[in-house]
Amino acid sequence: MDVEAFVAVQRPQWERLAQLTKRQRRLTGAEADELVTLYQRVGTHLSALRAAGADPVTLGRLSGLLAEARGAVTGAQTPVWRDISRYFLVTFPAALYASRRWWLAVGGIFYVIVGWLAWRIVANPELLSQVATPAEIQQLVDTDFAAYYSENPAQDFAFRVWTNNALLSAATLALGILVIPSLFLLWGNAANLGLIAGIMISHGRADVFFGLITPHGLLELTELFISTAAGLRLAWSWIDPGPRTRMQALARAGRSTIGLVMGLIVVLLITGLIEAFVTPSSLPTWLRVGIGIAALAGFFVYVWTLGRRAYQAGEYGDIEDSDRESTDPVAA
Repeated sequence: MDVEAFVAVQRPQWERLAQLTKRQRRLTGAEADELVTLYQRVGTHLSALRAAGADPVTLGRLSGLLAEARGAVTGAQTPVWRDISRYFLVTFPAALYASRRWWLAVGGIFYVIVGWLAWRIVANPELLSQVATPAEIQQLVDTDFAAYYSENPAQDFAFRVWTNNALLSAATLALGILVIPSLFLLWGNAANLGLIAGIMISHGRADVFFGLITPHGLLELTELFISTAAGLRLAWSWIDPGPRTRMQALARAGRSTIGLVMGLIVVLLITGLIEAFVTPSSLPTWLRVGIGIAALAGFFVYVWTLGRRAYQAGEYGDIEDSDRESTDPVAA
């Protein structure tokens, strides 16, 4: 084979392939098809030139062109770290901000219930006789409440707290579409917290109660509010789908809910570590409480900065447009 003649004849196709490769993001459908065809054809040219013993410069130039064209044809793969960073910098905070009214409302109702139950017990100590014996209550006040946070090795306790809270959050989220079971779980947690608060406060141990609950509890309960609200949003998307069909509205809310899961797992891990290593520690009470307040404040700053910015840019925690069907309502 006359290598020089072959190169002279095929060079226009190589130049056309290079041109299409540089314009890969602005190709029409016909040009994209042409790009694939030329990529395959030039690959055959390279094989023929290698067999004919063409000069290394020509072979190297053609190999580089094919490598660039291969990236244009197959698409560049996004690094995993970039997907993860986008999730925590855009998708997750946007989903939190988009649902903020729901979980703030759930949290407000929860704290009202806790405060009301604690006040009832403090104002009416005789109600405690319906809950437990005086000896059992005294044991809770003197030892059991504080011992719960330190009776197990910190690393084991952190893992147990993490798994227990994850199961509770998963239950409230999954059962939210049924409404009543999710609200029942939330009521049970509020009643338990209000009861213990009332017992500790009525026995003069408010400092112990808030000193042990606040470090991890503020962020932990916020995560519970978010998971409960996410489940209730699923139910509401079915009840009031707006301009979409019920299945479309449910699918959109469901995708946003799934978008919360991985982020909430990380939040639960943080609260588990605080509960295991900070809550029972020998740090001064003011410092432990300060850590809890700082953790919650940091979470709110995260949501109201990154989340608000992403939400205003059109993000709401759903998956990428290219990964879902086009089901948004359109004008007739």
